[in-house]
Amino acid sequence: MPVPARRWIERQGRKLNQWPPVGKVDFGDFRRLSPISEKFGLDRGLCIDRYYIEEFLARFSTDIRGHVLEVGDDRYTKKFGVNRVTRSDVVHVEEGQPNATLVADLSDDRALAPDRFDCIICTQTLQFIYDVPAALRCLYRNLKPGGILLATFAGISQVSRFDMDRWGDYWRFTTLSTRRVFDGVFPPENLQINAYGNVLASVAFLHGMAAEDLTKEELDYHDPDYQLLITVRAVKPVTTP
Repeated sequence: MPVPARRWIERQGRKLNQWPPVGKVDFGDFRRLSPISEKFGLDRGLCIDRYYIEEFLARFSTDIRGHVLEVGDDRYTKKFGVNRVTRSDVVHVEEGQPNATLVADLSDDRALAPDRFDCIICTQTLQFIYDVPAALRCLYRNLKPGGILLATFAGISQVSRFDMDRWGDYWRFTTLSTRRVFDGVFPPENLQINAYGNVLASVAFLHGMAAEDLTKEELDYHDPDYQLLITVRAVKPVTTP
């Protein structure tokens, strides 16, 4: 048999052995060039990344205590801190934000005051800061000795156009890149780094579907090769006299 014919037969055989067959995948509602929602699912329900963020914060809710700083607003301080919080502050990079009690650029590693907070909640922020190491130095500096940073940021995500057009949308992380950048600031033994997500949740999130569009079993299955959300619990060491 001529070589080209043999190769054609081999290719056809490989296609037939795939399931679904190549070219026969039924994408259903996903076969479109625009997402189902361009608002991360906010217009449909709870964002899938927020589902994972809240799972993470619920897991470490007892860390949210004392004097707490949150970036952007205080939604999670209120939801997970309950009666453990004695004082709450909100930091924003822009003047005039109604929820902000402090205005600071976290990429300035000398911003705010040192040794001030028992807990800092920094959700979905670091991907919008170009100088991530400087931001981590700032957060570290502002924690009291023994204070805890609870941080989350994007692994797999669409661009946030709102942030891109204002201060920038720069980074997507993996657990490995997260460990490398945090190791330069926090002691490695004081870090707990995890990833949430799977291929279905990631595809759904990119299409702007909400957590309510998937089952709990689908959301709670975690595949380390599909890191939709990265989470970090980082503890500032207690200094010795």
